[in-house]
Amino acid sequence: MSTETAFRRLHHASSPLLLPNVWDYAGAAALAEQGFPAVGTTSLGVAAACGKPDAAGAIRGETLALARSVSRLPCLLTVDIEGGFGGGPKEVAELAAELAAMGVAGINLEDGRSDGSLAPPEYQCELIAAIKARTPLLFVNARTDTYWSAQDHPSRMEETLRRAQAYVVAGADGVFVPGLSRAADIAEVARSVTAPLNVLLQSGGLGLAELGDLGVARVSTGSLLYRAALHAAVTTAVAARDGGRAPEGLPSYADVERLLPS
Repeated sequence: MSTETAFRRLHHASSPLLLPNVWDYAGAAALAEQGFPAVGTTSLGVAAACGKPDAAGAIRGETLALARSVSRLPCLLTVDIEGGFGGGPKEVAELAAELAAMGVAGINLEDGRSDGSLAPPEYQCELIAAIKARTPLLFVNARTDTYWSAQDHPSRMEETLRRAQAYVVAGADGVFVPGLSRAADIAEVARSVTAPLNVLLQSGGLGLAELGDLGVARVSTGSLLYRAALHAAVTTAVAARDGGRAPEGLPSYADVERLLPS
């Protein structure tokens, strides 16, 4: 079975695919060791780790390097390419082909821009169509930032459905709506869009079983794991500085070293 077929099947299981998002090799290796069948990259985590802005098309090289290393692990991989890193249809299709040649099973392509606006849906459809024409088996998860955008719409739900349905017609294999959190809204999108629906796992929000009951096929952690790791690192350092002890039960040096390529 090809990686693309295996990844596609994970979106049609009896329960939603929980997709943890990573920013480095070791984190991906640790998650693969825990039995996660697939991981994704997080553009915020990758950007923050190298001191660059997120969603600004500034981490193309870093994303490719991460994909190249993580693709060697025994798990499927989908890569966040933001809005295409500034390229047009031809360039984004070439990027997708480069990732597919590494063994990447899918990509995440967003219509949000760093200034809070949304790309015209017609342009986004051109990007999706170009990718599918070049790499038809690659799973394209079309993200719409209608619930995150500063752009004003008379009906956020109406605009979400308009874009999501257009992206599916253009060839998208899945639709991702970050910021979608109300049960009724999630159910409406899942019911109205024929492709698998992807939402974010949110602190204090609905759990996997509840999201599955609403029709969600994929639940991403987004930047959650990166933010949790950052919080844990700072908390540990502050506790040590203020006279506390290092927490027990953390992975040892040998535990981390074991995850790395020999």
